[in-house]
Amino acid sequence: MLLPLALFSCTPNNANSKTTQGNEKPLVVATSTVIADLAQEVGGDEIQLQGILQPGADPHVYEPVPADSRFLEKADLILYNGYNLEPGLIKLMNAAGNGRKLAVGEVVKPLQLDKGKGEIVPDPHIWGSAENAAAMVNAIRDGLTELSPEDKEKFAQNAAQLTSELKQLHTWINQQIQTIPPDKRQLVTTHDAFQYYGRAYQIAIAGTLIGISTEEQPSAQTVQKLVESVKKTGVPAIFAETTINPTLIKTVAQEAGVQLAPRQLYSDSIGAKGSDGESYIKMMEANTRTIVEALGGKYTPFKPGHK
Repeated sequence: MLLPLALFSCTPNNANSKTTQGNEKPLVVATSTVIADLAQEVGGDEIQLQGILQPGADPHVYEPVPADSRFLEKADLILYNGYNLEPGLIKLMNAAGNGRKLAVGEVVKPLQLDKGKGEIVPDPHIWGSAENAAAMVNAIRDGLTELSPEDKEKFAQNAAQLTSELKQLHTWINQQIQTIPPDKRQLVTTHDAFQYYGRAYQIAIAGTLIGISTEEQPSAQTVQKLVESVKKTGVPAIFAETTINPTLIKTVAQEAGVQLAPRQLYSDSIGAKGSDGESYIKMMEANTRTIVEALGGKYTPFKPGHK
């Protein structure tokens, strides 16, 4: 599933940040909250990290502000998801960014989704699998190492510890999902952000209100079709998401006669600091707990052991 690491584009002035700027730490700008969290874990104190999107922000529809241009212009390395997850920022980055650019998500071969009318597009929500997240971590490690070779050992150590924990997380999620009764292992969510999660952890995506991008506006007919689909599946609950207004999915739950899960899923963003989804790993644990408890499984907390 993994593709070769994308080549970096850079200008001569950014060939080695620490050399050209004295002993200053290189400035790394991350677009999404997931990438910012993983980059902080790998880069640690050896980098200056600036995330653009805030927890809870929706990358599909985010409209850049002037401060974003300034960060992108100053960045020694820009880490972005790719596969058109953050179209507004990608457009701005290509216009304003002078440093290296790395599409972290594009190191994973994407699932292809049909948007209708024959339009096939790559699904950008690749972090839905913890194994994919490990591939992202290794890409970030390599990108930071090329940027600051003198910190290679530190980046490698941080990445190794994080990927070990992600491997344990992957196994744990599989175990949790298997506690759900087989006929209830079906996921209905607001938008199509859980295909990788479903594929990795053997839970069917039984329906979504809208497609991959939250820019879509579902029609009354679409809502009614999902209501009928939910009735046929017999699932006990469906799920809202933290980055999307829950009004329509609440309507679907009411009309289908099923529960709306009491906790929302984190889809395109990690949670705010202090929340149960404040990091990538906590987000995945929180989502799994929400799914397992709402669909009749038995949740056991994730307790990683460091190796």
